[in-house]
Amino acid sequence: MHPTEHLKSLVATDWQAATRHPFTDQLAAGTLPKARMLAYLQQDYLFIEDFVRLLASAIAHAPSLPDAIPAAQFLGLISGPENTYFLRAIAALGGTTEPPVTPHPITAEFQALMRAAAKSGSYAQMIAVLSVAEWTYLDWASPHANRAADLPFWFGEWITLHSGPGFEGVVTYLRGQLDQVWPSLTPEDQAAAQSAFVTATRLERAFFDAALAGYPAA
Repeated sequence: MHPTEHLKSLVATDWQAATRHPFTDQLAAGTLPKARMLAYLQQDYLFIEDFVRLLASAIAHAPSLPDAIPAAQFLGLISGPENTYFLRAIAALGGTTEPPVTPHPITAEFQALMRAAAKSGSYAQMIAVLSVAEWTYLDWASPHANRAADLPFWFGEWITLHSGPGFEGVVTYLRGQLDQVWPSLTPEDQAAAQSAFVTATRLERAFFDAALAGYPAA
């Protein structure tokens, strides 16, 4: 079993809950209220800065240039099409990104996890958090990819950004990086990376739970 499969098995309950969540089911069905989607996107947009810094830190700590290049290409996607999607969707739903909304406690906890991973100096911890963030989104979005074109863009493009061969390649790359470095880690480093993976999965589930309950809109 690959290390990433083992890590996923440790969080099976949270993983299943995060990737087959009523919130994303409603999103994919187009029945999620606009106000609920707006509040969710405003909270999710708060992750952009920390995610970019975390991904940049992973690029800087990659074992080699070939290991770094796919992450650098992905950084362009996050800072380009995904960032633009947020701005367009939030505006279309009647919201704004400036000033930023107040982070929900779960959002703040996730931000803190990303910052800690970025500052850890541990490539494995960085990739563990990034892997959860993207792999869980691939798992929830992929079953709904064929519906995306029929939905309003604030739903459909969010699904499209997290499904399809291109995004599958991103997740395969991130998992491959963690699988590659895992055997060379000390037991302490493995434990730290595992803790980051487990915590990130718990927070992904909690983030959707809070989104379903309704984040306060700006």
